[in-house]
Amino acid sequence: MILISHRGNINGKQLDLENNPSYIDAALNLNYEVEIDIWRIGNIFSLGHDQPQYEITYNWVLDRFDKLWVHCKNLSAIEFFVESKSKLNYFWHQEDEVTLTSHGYIWAYSGKQPIKNSIAVIPEIYNDDITQCKGICSDYIKNYKK
Repeated sequence: MILISHRGNINGKQLDLENNPSYIDAALNLNYEVEIDIWRIGNIFSLGHDQPQYEITYNWVLDRFDKLWVHCKNLSAIEFFVESKSKLNYFWHQEDEVTLTSHGYIWAYSGKQPIKNSIAVIPEIYNDDITQCKGICSDYIKNYKK
């Protein structure tokens, strides 16, 4: 089972820390993968959910590429990853029930499970059946570690 920290959270929402590069690294150091929200404005990359908050370099992302699930928050970000043929696992969604990541994973909103081999996003909201999932993305990912 792939365990993915939602924006760096492992034991509940920490709105003031979400998407902070240090917070993300702390979750990575605990051997979780992490979903991040990334923006690209001009040639500048930033992390943040509702708006760009933390400026980062593209190398920062590449240094962690195998453990990040990159939620592109604007068209410039996803265009960059597609055009550069990035090896990152990235995706775009807004209100879609499911979306497909660049690595072929079904990224599914809460309440849509069970979907075979998908990533269940915050399944605890609707007490989703996660028995068929390939992975889980949660603010409480620590609760799923066995």
